[in-house]
Amino acid sequence: MTGTGESEQLALLAGAGPARRRRAGQDPPAAERPVALVQVDTGLAHLDRPFEYLVPESMATGAVPGARVKVRFAGQDLAGWVLERRESAEHAGTLRPLRRLVSPEPVLTPAVLDAARTVAARYAGTLGDVLRLAVPPRHARAEQALPVTAPETEPLGPAPAAGPWSRYPAGAAFLDRLRELGSPGAAVLALPAGGPEQDWPTLLASAARACVDGGRGALLVVPDHRDVRRVEEALTAALGPGRHTRLTADQGPQARYTAFLKALRAHVPVVVGTRAAAFAPVRDLGLVAWWDDGDDLLEEPRAPYPHVREVLLARAERERAAVLAAGFVRSTAVAHLVGQGRLAAVEAPRRAVRAAVPAVRVAGEGADLERDPAVAAAHLPSVAWRAAKDALTGGPVLVQVPRRGYLPSLSCQDCRRPARCRACSGPLALAGPQGPPACRWCGRVETAFACPVCSGTRLRSSVVGAHRTAEELGRAFPGVPVERSGAGAVLDVVAGSPRLVVSTPGAEPVAEGGYAAALLLDAWALLDRPTLDAGEEALRRWCAAAALVRPASAGGAVVLAGAPTHVTVPAVEALVRWDPAWFVERELAERRELALPPTARVAAVTGSRAAVTAALGELRLPPSASTLGPLPHGETRWRALVTVPEADGVQLAQELAAMRARASARKEADAVSVRVDPRDPAA
Repeated sequence: MTGTGESEQLALLAGAGPARRRRAGQDPPAAERPVALVQVDTGLAHLDRPFEYLVPESMATGAVPGARVKVRFAGQDLAGWVLERRESAEHAGTLRPLRRLVSPEPVLTPAVLDAARTVAARYAGTLGDVLRLAVPPRHARAEQALPVTAPETEPLGPAPAAGPWSRYPAGAAFLDRLRELGSPGAAVLALPAGGPEQDWPTLLASAARACVDGGRGALLVVPDHRDVRRVEEALTAALGPGRHTRLTADQGPQARYTAFLKALRAHVPVVVGTRAAAFAPVRDLGLVAWWDDGDDLLEEPRAPYPHVREVLLARAERERAAVLAAGFVRSTAVAHLVGQGRLAAVEAPRRAVRAAVPAVRVAGEGADLERDPAVAAAHLPSVAWRAAKDALTGGPVLVQVPRRGYLPSLSCQDCRRPARCRACSGPLALAGPQGPPACRWCGRVETAFACPVCSGTRLRSSVVGAHRTAEELGRAFPGVPVERSGAGAVLDVVAGSPRLVVSTPGAEPVAEGGYAAALLLDAWALLDRPTLDAGEEALRRWCAAAALVRPASAGGAVVLAGAPTHVTVPAVEALVRWDPAWFVERELAERRELALPPTARVAAVTGSRAAVTAALGELRLPPSASTLGPLPHGETRWRALVTVPEADGVQLAQELAAMRARASARKEADAVSVRVDPRDPAA
């Protein structure tokens, strides 16, 4: 047993002697490399290390590195992965044999194992947690149904032209480097497309095709299943059928494991999927690419909470693959990579940007009711109402509403104080046009509201949801079809005929021929979010919607409603000028000055006040570290933020991992949770 004293080894194996002797007598050890180093899935931080086991002769050919096995550990059968076969053991005592060979399929490749170790170390997690994210559960039927040998495919035709990459001065050179087996790194600010042949899915597919032309594989990760479908269509057009597979978490167990095996057995050179595909074992990986890394769907909600960006960067470094980070905007994390020289900025000339983007206007919340009486029914600024009316003569109009529901937030009509539940202080909301308001937290119905400040009994809407907005627009534009896209009913595509499409951010469907206009409502609701990335997130959502609109030369218009007009807001200015690079550089400079991520490393330690205080007390932090807290975090929990310069990030992660291991060994019931580099440290 590696790194374990003889007394600890005997304690773990206590009482197992007779069974071990019977098994050994019936099945002698393997003649060659009889010792297997196994990563046991214990779920315990202090046991997150490999252990040595004896390989029986019957498993000698199947227990290869990367295979799944069952082992006896602390009185129970646990799953594990064979990491290595050795001729001799480091442990001086008697080894227990492998319990069972689950499958001889080497599902854990050396490259994926190395990347998993890097990710676990970066996020102060355990290798076992990362491997559960990396390797999907086995499905025996899928394993048996898929041929071991990859099928024959027709050779690809001549390499196509640069396609959408021709709009970027460095685009053709990037594709040439991919074909020549190079490993360039690029951060692309994608332009809105005038058609599918220039859209961002084709951009990713063209890069994958160049990689396949060079004899290597590609891994493309996008936020959700709608993006996967769009990229799949582009890959089929670029590569033909049978050269890619999709890998997503919403697939059934058999379909997901089949896709995983297709990559492992080299049936396909390209994998596209959501964050579940980040560890896909693509053979001869030559390109890792992600789209829109600012989307929170690319951040894993399970421990150790890795971001797809960091997973793919780890894989690219281990497998010497090219890196492609693309989006309509650039996140501060990607901008930081550009500043470090790890990625090269790829942008279109300003002339091409102006030709591709729609015209953007900023409207306040005032309405000229005498000039436009219909505005009262729509609760829209006059500029937005007139823009929608004019655009509906030539095509669909997109209306982005930052809140779902009907009236998700209410306040006192007289003093504007937010309306709160008397039982739990949660926000009151209306779920529909009928019925009294109810608490969004505990569900308690409020039948007799009385403001505790002014004693007012009337309520007003603080935020209008997508459902209510659709009703109001239907009254303001009689006879015009209104469609909704949001939670529970997300549309992929809408027709190019005149219609209103009300959508929450991230659920905007693609319109055939592009939208004639887009109304981005309640801008303040995104800008005023109490989060570190409020401006960055607002610009990302606005640009994603505006990119679906026709260019200004074709009459495309975007109206940003609800933004303050008396002050300059950087995110609003960046949208009007369509200059996300300027905005992110400004944002990054501010974070660097304030020592905030991504220019510094931050860890959030959360738990009871006593547990957080004790955890901070045993951490051996570098002198450069600064600690904020413990501070209240919710009703019963407390949180402390530990910040160190980027150069000391490795030491911080190591200390946090060691602290977690010690707490696990002590079997502490009141343990803290650790999250390294969270999206928003205060959330």
